[in-house]
Amino acid sequence: MKGNDEAVRTLLQRFAQAFTTGDGPGAAACWEVPALVVAEDGSRAVATLDEVAAFFGGATEQYTRQGVTGTRADVQHTEWYTPRLAAVRVRWPYLDAQGRDVGRAEESVYLVRLTGDAAKICAVTMLGAT
Repeated sequence: MKGNDEAVRTLLQRFAQAFTTGDGPGAAACWEVPALVVAEDGSRAVATLDEVAAFFGGATEQYTRQGVTGTRADVQHTEWYTPRLAAVRVRWPYLDAQGRDVGRAEESVYLVRLTGDAAKICAVTMLGAT
């Protein structure tokens, strides 16, 4: 099964740009709600785009304190379940102000749905820092 990999790449690039610059509304535009966030320490339903915007709008500060100013979406694997639904495993390397990988990263698996040529995140399993 194959879907629109370019739409997924575009989504992840927009998402990375938004959350690394503190653009909460831009990050929220990459999601559809309701959504689900799953992590080792629990799960959380996300009912509104305002919740997504608030979370990602404040994420920049915590990374900046660690000397991390950017990231990119390194897609590790994409599994298309249907032409419109895929699981995408992404490694987010921590980058410094010069764009160098500082040796740490986070990984997540996103459930992505396509509507037309646009992809949106509808769920995420956060795998944590590596």
